[in-house]
Amino acid sequence: MDEYELSAKYNIAETCCASVSVEHLLSLGSSSSGPTISALDLFSPSTPQTYGEIRGSTALKTNLANIYNEGAENPLLADNILINPGAIASNFLVLYALVGPGDHVICQHPTYQQLYSVPRSLGAEVSLWEMHEERDWQLDIDELKSLIQPNTKLIVIKYALSSFPPKEIEILTRLSNPNNPTGAVLPKSLLTTLITIASTHNPPITILSDEVYRPLFHSPSSHGFSPPPSILNAHSTYPHLIATGSLSKAYSLAGIRIGWLATRSRPLLELCAAARDYTNISVSIADQAVAAYALSPSCLPSLLDRNIKLAAGNLQILSSYVERWLALGWAQWTRPVAGTTAFVKFMREGKAVQAVEFCKRLQAETGVMVLPGDRGFGDQSDGGKRYEGYVRIGYVPERKVLEGGLKVCHAWMEREWESLPLVEA
Repeated sequence: MDEYELSAKYNIAETCCASVSVEHLLSLGSSSSGPTISALDLFSPSTPQTYGEIRGSTALKTNLANIYNEGAENPLLADNILINPGAIASNFLVLYALVGPGDHVICQHPTYQQLYSVPRSLGAEVSLWEMHEERDWQLDIDELKSLIQPNTKLIVIKYALSSFPPKEIEILTRLSNPNNPTGAVLPKSLLTTLITIASTHNPPITILSDEVYRPLFHSPSSHGFSPPPSILNAHSTYPHLIATGSLSKAYSLAGIRIGWLATRSRPLLELCAAARDYTNISVSIADQAVAAYALSPSCLPSLLDRNIKLAAGNLQILSSYVERWLALGWAQWTRPVAGTTAFVKFMREGKAVQAVEFCKRLQAETGVMVLPGDRGFGDQSDGGKRYEGYVRIGYVPERKVLEGGLKVCHAWMEREWESLPLVEA
C-alpha cells in the first residue's frame, strides 16, 4: 500500500469509506433549523496546546460510551475508554501490555498482520485460527478448542465486515463478527460459545476484538436485520473483553488519527494505560474535538447513513463486474454484505493467477490499484503460500473511482488475461 497508493489513478485497494473533509463533516451535522457551525466552533485557535486530558477528552469518551451502551445490559463507563492515535495504536497497547515470552496467543486468520505478528515479536507463540473458504470463510469452534494451551493468554478476532453469502437469509439474523479481508461474518452463537470457552479456561482468557468496521452493516437491512452488538455487549458479565475501534474505516476520518480501546475490566484498562504512558502520552486536542463532533448525536446518524448508502450502492457495481468474471470462469468469491472489502480469487484453467504479478501489471499498465492477497495476508511461516490468486478490492471509495477503476480493470483483463502467469503446483 505504501509503495503504490500515491501513484494509483484508481485506488480500489483502500479499506476506508471515502474520506470526508471537516467542512463536509460539519455539513452532515447541520440541520436546516439549527445554526450553521464552523471548524472554529469545534476548536479555537486560541486554545493552548497542552497535552489535554491525558486519557482522552471527556466529550469524546462520553459519545463513545453512549454508542457502546445502546441496548447494553451493563453500561460502559466513559472512564473505561482510552483514546489513542488510531486502532493500530490501541491494538499495539493491548498486545504490548498483555503478551510476552511464555504466553500463547490465538489469532483469527486471515486478518490484519499486526494482530499476529506483534505478539510473535513480543516473544509469544501464536496459533492461527483459520477461516475456511469452502465453508463461506467460517471458523470452526472445535479447531479453536484444539488450539488452546494451558498458557493461552489472548484470543484475537477481527470484527471487520465484508463478505458473507446472501443465499441463506436466515443466517443473517445471527450475524456477529465480520472479518477483513474475507469479510465473513461469524454467527452470534459462535461468539457466545467463544466467550464461554475463554471464561472457563484457568486462568480466564482475554479476548481482543478489533471492531474498526463494525458499524458498517449495509446489505441485510431489507431483511429486518439489526447490526450485532460490540463484543463488550455480547456477554454482560465476563470482564476479560477488550474492543478497539477508530474513526478511519466506517467513519471516513482516517486523517485525524483517532482510535480507542474499551473494556469493562479496570485491571485490563490500567495495564494498557500504564503502557500508554510511555508510548502515546496523549492525543491531539484538535483531532479529538473533530472526533467528538463526528460521533455526536447531531452528526453520527448522517455520517453513517452516507457511508452505508455509498457502500451498498458500490457493492452492486462491484457485484456486476464479478458476476461477469464468474461467468467467464475467471474468478470466485464470497459476496460481501457489509464493510468495505471483498476477497476475490482469480483463476485460469483451474489454476490460481499469480496475484502479485496481476496487481503490479494492472497498476503499471492502467493505474488501477488492488491488493494481492498472498502478499497482504499470506502468513510468512508457510512461505507466503496462503491465498495465492486472491485479490482484496476496497469497494467504498468515491463512486466515480470505483466505477472508473472497475471499467478499466475489466477492459485490461479482456486484453491481457491469457498472458497472466499462473501459480504452478
